[in-house]
Amino acid sequence: MGVNVSVVAIDAGNSKTDVALIGADGAVLSTARGGGFQPPAVGIDAALDVLGAILSRALAACGGSLDRLGHVSACLANADLPVEEAELTEALLARKWSRTVEVRNDTFAILRAGVDEPRGVAVVCGAGINCVGMLPDGRTARFPAIGRISGDWGGGSGLAEEALWFAARAEDGRGEPTELARTLPGHFGLCSMYELIEALHRGRIPHTSRHELTPVLFATGAAGDPVARSVVDRLADEVVAMASVALTRLDLLDEEAPVLLGGSVLTAGHPQLDERIAGLLTARAPKAAIRVVSQPPVLGAGLLGLDHMGAAPEVHARLRAQYA
Repeated sequence: MGVNVSVVAIDAGNSKTDVALIGADGAVLSTARGGGFQPPAVGIDAALDVLGAILSRALAACGGSLDRLGHVSACLANADLPVEEAELTEALLARKWSRTVEVRNDTFAILRAGVDEPRGVAVVCGAGINCVGMLPDGRTARFPAIGRISGDWGGGSGLAEEALWFAARAEDGRGEPTELARTLPGHFGLCSMYELIEALHRGRIPHTSRHELTPVLFATGAAGDPVARSVVDRLADEVVAMASVALTRLDLLDEEAPVLLGGSVLTAGHPQLDERIAGLLTARAPKAAIRVVSQPPVLGAGLLGLDHMGAAPEVHARLRAQYA
């Protein structure tokens, strides 16, 4: 007889997907990792095929089967709008993996992984930037987070483009001088911004390599360059603006509440960025407690699944202990 899986926890990002199968007592029965979840690029069916293959490997590892699965808690990249969450929920229900499915944007997994109850706000800055908040009564705060058309600024990709913009204008005289005009091309072994622009434009440096320039921006700022520092300051301002709005929407601005920071940019320990975020947020929300999320997001997906199942606190605690 196969094992019973109470919760199928899925954390699916653009580049990788983690699946954890969780028993009724909170024990992790098995895990599996696979490729990213990209329905905008490949379509919903093909994207779900990727999830299905990873789920099959997790089931094989613990002797489970599709007919013994409980609730599916899926925190997915590219589920940016409620209408997209609903669409993906219907698509997952059609796969008949489980009778109950809850789809959320993957930022909710990071938030839930970092708190003992579903209460607080998380700001995530990796390739992009996003912010969500939630309360135990089910209320949430969120942003569309789909780029400039939804008012977003920041994220690793946006920071790299901003650095390139300032560096290009510095070299050709349209903008103020900045060391970025030297450090950005230097990262690729080039001598000028013109060479870097040409290499990017003609594909000799792939578009995916632009993200490498974000750490160069921070290093240039840390060395004292005023332009680079201004970009870092603007990111801190954006993080605090998003967190403050989410706290306000949830009536948490004047209460003790966690503000969690996640994603590669916000967890990298950049002193200028961290100090400005802390100072500005203290002024806006004096009782907010800033924490960096170190737990894997799949834990958050699992905890959200246990929330849905009404699991006891000790079940939540057992799951969390396995990701300590």
